[in-house]
Amino acid sequence: MNSETADAPRAVIVISSHVVRGSVGNRAAVFALETLGYPVWAVPTVTLPWHPGHGRATRIVPEPEQFSALMKDLERAPWLGEVAGVLSGYLGNAEQAKAVASLVEAVRAKNPQATYICDPVMGDLGGLYVPEALAIALRDVLLPIADIATPNRYELEWLTGTKLEDIKSVMAAAQQVGPDMMLVTSAPAMMAGSTGNLLLTPSAALLAEHRIIDRPPNGLGDLTAAVFLARLLGGQPVEKALQSTTAAVFEILARTAKRGGDELQLETDAQSLSHPMAMVQLRHLMHPGKGRRA
Repeated sequence: MNSETADAPRAVIVISSHVVRGSVGNRAAVFALETLGYPVWAVPTVTLPWHPGHGRATRIVPEPEQFSALMKDLERAPWLGEVAGVLSGYLGNAEQAKAVASLVEAVRAKNPQATYICDPVMGDLGGLYVPEALAIALRDVLLPIADIATPNRYELEWLTGTKLEDIKSVMAAAQQVGPDMMLVTSAPAMMAGSTGNLLLTPSAALLAEHRIIDRPPNGLGDLTAAVFLARLLGGQPVEKALQSTTAAVFEILARTAKRGGDELQLETDAQSLSHPMAMVQLRHLMHPGKGRRA
């Protein structure tokens, strides 16, 4: 490794929820990125004892002024030039979005090549599970400045106001609302009993499929966004990044489910992040903006 490579920015700022027990939000993203060799600056947007899906619990959200002040400190940090990427996930309230956007701008001023990936965590099959004001802030403040967005299909439905029943409609919706690179999770798959990750770029439409696992633990979206960012920062082409990310996340999910775990067991299956062995079906789809196969 030459000195230029050694000095290249490698840190990632992860802005998401913190749970005491479990592997969601920052707990999933930070572990994955650090396991894959990336130093992480972890910013908690809310602190919870466990994922709300396990039952009601105390929710500690920093006051907007405190959160904004903390983010301003990071903007002024002498080490900001170390940052190669920013990942934002679950936010504690709508006011946090502007502070995130300001930090992204400061990172880009130091490192114009920095990548910002927005995981617009707002809902699932049951609809929105955050206040509408927060969903609007994600849509109007953060998605427009993102290099990459990673909504699930149901979040994309809310963003477009359209029911997305097939892969064609998902691609059209991704083109409508997102940045140039959109990774849509929970996308319709072509194989029966499967689900997919759809990646849409200006020149490619790719679908990575794996079989559905019933009652999966939470945190799959957080993990997918973090691993995909790590793959791209590591120089993988988008096709390889999509395939290896999908394989890693599915492998960890499948192994956790086999053990009966109620949380992703990242520490047990850390090797799957680096060297996944799971088979993933990768399809090249007809790009919606082109009259040819991507």
